[in-house]
Amino acid sequence: MTVRPAAPGGAARPAPHVLVVLGATGDLARRKLLPGLFRLFRLDLLPARFRIVCSGRTAPEDEETFLRGVRASVEAFRGTLDDTAWREFAARITFAATDGDGGATLRKAVAAALQDVGDDASCLFYLAVPPSATEAVVRLLGTFEVTAPRKVVLEKPFGTDLESARRLNATLHEVFEERQIYRIDHFLGKEAVQNILAVRFANGVLHPVWNHQHVCYVQIDVPEQIDIQGRADFMESTGTFRDMIATHLFQLLAFVALDPPARMDGDSLHHEMAKVFRALRPPDPDRVVLGQYEGYRDEAGVDAASTVETFVAMEVYVDDWTWIGVPFHLRTGKALAEGRRTITIGFKEPPLKVFPGDVDDTCNELVLELTDDPRIFADVRAKVPGPDFVLGRGRMRLDLLDAFPEAQPLEAYERLLLDVMRGDSTLFTSTEEIELLWELFDPLLRDPPEPRRYPRGSWGPAEALRIPGERGWRLPDS
Repeated sequence: MTVRPAAPGGAARPAPHVLVVLGATGDLARRKLLPGLFRLFRLDLLPARFRIVCSGRTAPEDEETFLRGVRASVEAFRGTLDDTAWREFAARITFAATDGDGGATLRKAVAAALQDVGDDASCLFYLAVPPSATEAVVRLLGTFEVTAPRKVVLEKPFGTDLESARRLNATLHEVFEERQIYRIDHFLGKEAVQNILAVRFANGVLHPVWNHQHVCYVQIDVPEQIDIQGRADFMESTGTFRDMIATHLFQLLAFVALDPPARMDGDSLHHEMAKVFRALRPPDPDRVVLGQYEGYRDEAGVDAASTVETFVAMEVYVDDWTWIGVPFHLRTGKALAEGRRTITIGFKEPPLKVFPGDVDDTCNELVLELTDDPRIFADVRAKVPGPDFVLGRGRMRLDLLDAFPEAQPLEAYERLLLDVMRGDSTLFTSTEEIELLWELFDPLLRDPPEPRRYPRGSWGPAEALRIPGERGWRLPDS
C-alpha cells in the first residue's frame, strides 16, 4: 500500500476511514461526491489509509464498468486526470449492490474494507439516496455489525413537517448517537458563507454596528435562473419552501443573526443558531408570497392541477435583543431572471441635512455575494472630486480570491466531506435546529397562501416585489 505524504501546509489529515457511498450510481455521487473525493485525494487531504465502498440498487456489469463511469464523472467535473493518480485512487474503490439480498453483499464489502484499512479505522456512511428511502437505509445500517466508530451523512430535506422530522430523528437515534449524525447543507460549505462569520466577528469596524440600532433591514436573495430540470418527482413532493427556505435560506439567516459564539466550534455555533430559531416570530401569512412559474404544470411528471410552489418570498423577524424590529426579507425561486446568491445589510442613515444640495435617500448597504468567486462590497457616500461639496455614491470592494491568490479553496462538498472525516460538526445542522424550524413552519404549511403565477425569466409574482416596501429588492442591481 502506498502511504501518501502529509497534507500541504501542515494541515491535519483525517484518521483512517472507510467511506461508504449509498446511492453511488445517482446524480449527486456522480456530480459531487466522487469527484470531490478524488480532488481531496489529489490535495493529500484524504486519510493516508482509506477505502471507498460504493453501493447502489442497480449494479453495473462489473466493477471495471463502474470505475470507467466514475472516471468519466471526475473528468467531466474536475478536468483531465493524471493516470497514475487515478489508478491509485481507483484501487481503493469497490462496488457492492444492495438490491435483493437484504444488504448482505454490502455488509460483507464494508467488513472487508474495514479489515483492510486497519483496526483504527472509522466508518462513514453517506446517504446519497432519495428522501423516501432514508429511513429504510438507516434501519439497514442498524443491522451491520460494525464495531468501528461510525458516522452518517444525510441530505436534505430532513423531513417534510414536524411529525416526519421527529420520526426520522427517532429512527436515526436508534442506530446512531447525535454526535455521529451529520445533516449536510452544502450552502454552509461555501467559502463565502463561512466568511459571513469572519466578516462579522473578526472586524472591529463591523461587529459593533451589526444590530437593530444600526441595521434597518436584511435581504437574503437566492434566485435561480434554471427551472426544475426534469426533477418533477422531487419538486412535486417537496416544493421550494421545504427545499430552499426551510434549509438553505434560514441557515443563512442564522449566520447573519446569531450572537458571537464562545468559540468557533460545533457545540458553540449550534447553541447560538438554536437561540436564533427560538426567537423567530411565526411568519405572517400576509407577508408570505408563493408563486409557480408559467409552464410548470406542463413539465413531464407534474400534476396538471399542481399547486406546488416554485417561488417563495417572505418577511420574518428575529424577536431578540439584537434584532428586534429589523425585517429579514427572503426570496428564492425557479425560472427567474438571474441566478444569484446575495445577502444585503441595509444601515440606518446618519443626519444628512448638514450637507448642501440634495442627498439621495438610498441606504448604505453591505453586500455579500455568495459565489464561488466570493465578493464583498459596500455602497457608501463620498465627496465627488471637484470645487463644490457634492455627495455621490461609491463602492468599496473586496475580491477574496484576488486578496488571497495562493489560497486553494475547496468546493462545498469537498469541505464538508473533509469536516465529517475530521469529526467537525460546525457546518452541519443539529436535531434541535431542525425541529425548531419545523415547529415554526408547520402552521404556515398546513394552510399556505395560494401560489401566484409568474412568467419565466421574471423576478416572480408582482405581489413579491412589494414585500420589501418602497426600497424594493436589491436584485436586480439598481
